[in-house]
Amino acid sequence: MSTHNATLEDVASSLRPGSTILSPRTEGLLNQYLGLNLWSVVATLLLGLVVYDQVKYIYNKGSIAGPSWKAPFIGPFLESVHPKFDVYHAKWMSGPLSCVSVFHKFVVIASTRDMARKVFNAPSYVKPCVVDVAHKLLRPTNWVFLDGKAHVEYRKGLNGLFTRQALEVYLPGQEEVYNAYFKRFLEMSGEVSFAPRPFMSIFRELQCAVSCRTFVGHYMPDEAMKKIADEYYKITAALELVNFPIILPFTKPWYGKQAADMVLDEFAKCAAKSKVRMAAGGSVGCILDGWVKSMQDSERYRAKLAMGFAVDSSEKPDMLLREFSDFEIAQTLLTFLFASQDATSSACTWLFQLMADRPEVLDRVRKENLELRGGDKNVALSMDLLESAKYTRAVVKETLRYRPPVLMVPYIAKKAFPITDAYTAPKGSMVIPTTYPALHDPEAYENPDYFDPDRWISGTAEQQTKNWLVFGTGPHYCIGQTYAQLNLMAMIGKASMHLDWKHYTTKESEIIKVFATIFPQDDCRLVFQQRP
Repeated sequence: MSTHNATLEDVASSLRPGSTILSPRTEGLLNQYLGLNLWSVVATLLLGLVVYDQVKYIYNKGSIAGPSWKAPFIGPFLESVHPKFDVYHAKWMSGPLSCVSVFHKFVVIASTRDMARKVFNAPSYVKPCVVDVAHKLLRPTNWVFLDGKAHVEYRKGLNGLFTRQALEVYLPGQEEVYNAYFKRFLEMSGEVSFAPRPFMSIFRELQCAVSCRTFVGHYMPDEAMKKIADEYYKITAALELVNFPIILPFTKPWYGKQAADMVLDEFAKCAAKSKVRMAAGGSVGCILDGWVKSMQDSERYRAKLAMGFAVDSSEKPDMLLREFSDFEIAQTLLTFLFASQDATSSACTWLFQLMADRPEVLDRVRKENLELRGGDKNVALSMDLLESAKYTRAVVKETLRYRPPVLMVPYIAKKAFPITDAYTAPKGSMVIPTTYPALHDPEAYENPDYFDPDRWISGTAEQQTKNWLVFGTGPHYCIGQTYAQLNLMAMIGKASMHLDWKHYTTKESEIIKVFATIFPQDDCRLVFQQRP
């Protein structure tokens, strides 16, 4: 038996390329055959993967609207690198549900009001996912990725930071930022002899500064605030809906990760400073202070109970919080910035453009804000004043409806999700409710493509609560929606009294550019001048 095996091994060895038994011609043919056979295997495997990718896409697509086939593996990735609003709009109009597939991710788009609301209100089936690299930038332990009861409980501890009383505390810091940047607007126009120049980037910087002042007060020095404003652009680019799914050097996610690390470090420093100041009896001046004070009040209450002291029920904090580390606080503040920065930058840009193009609207806002201040434009902001500015509020709400900053909100299906009786989104798919179609629904808003603030005063717009998806709905609705609207009202009301501005329209002024949120394609070319 061993002799037989040895003989077979000898024969096999003699047939290998390089064996002295084979002639050069035979060896050449054998090498050619082996090479062709290797490429045949590779080609067969590749073809099999392409077929599998197509079959899986067609199966997942089912009966909903979408391309009949996908480009192998990458899908519409290349066209999605530079997204176009018209392409998005065509997709929304293609059906209540539609789909695409990019790389490994199958995406279901819920376009109508009812389909979008069903996704927003389905926490047992979906959870927010942002994009693949978001966990690396925001960190996987971030509260925004919590689900179910854990998310609800965490959110309860933040609700107190956005009450009417709390929002009024933040107004002086916001007004301070407005004053500084309005002066900057005038300087920028003067630098170019009052010729038109794009203002979108400086509006982004303004909103970042307002957010940082509201979130962390003066714990963050101005130079750090400016650095965050400059670098946050990279975070936005990294978190675009379609991007590289992994972090590779010198890609958008790589630069975004570096920027996010820097922002987290700055916020953590602020958290440490606030803890020291609030422990020494400091007053609340920003969101961070309010949160830290709630933690310290909770700890003092628990300590009294642990020592056996009789504690009156009036001393019990409204919400008992645990002690959060500086880094945990920083993570949460980063999500606040993530939620506010791009959306308010978009709304700010459109507000200035829309009002310049409609001087009758600007005149009414200016008149209202002066009358509420008794003719003195230097009267400080207050909640009473803002709540009385009915027309200014209508202008802000109409801007958010007419040009909604957030077009789509990505979720991931935790399990097979029966969106309709006829279609079930597969587990692991991205399910994206859209906001724009609901906000431009002619059945809810008459002449929806016309900018009309009065629809919120004398019309029926306020009654269309199911269509008002600007801030989402369901358990993950925007916790800062009241703050966001008041911020925009305060900004544009104050600007109307102190500044004149003119918009120089171009053929791209009304073309919508998509960069996480939406902006005018020409970046809003304005000239600012001081009002007497």
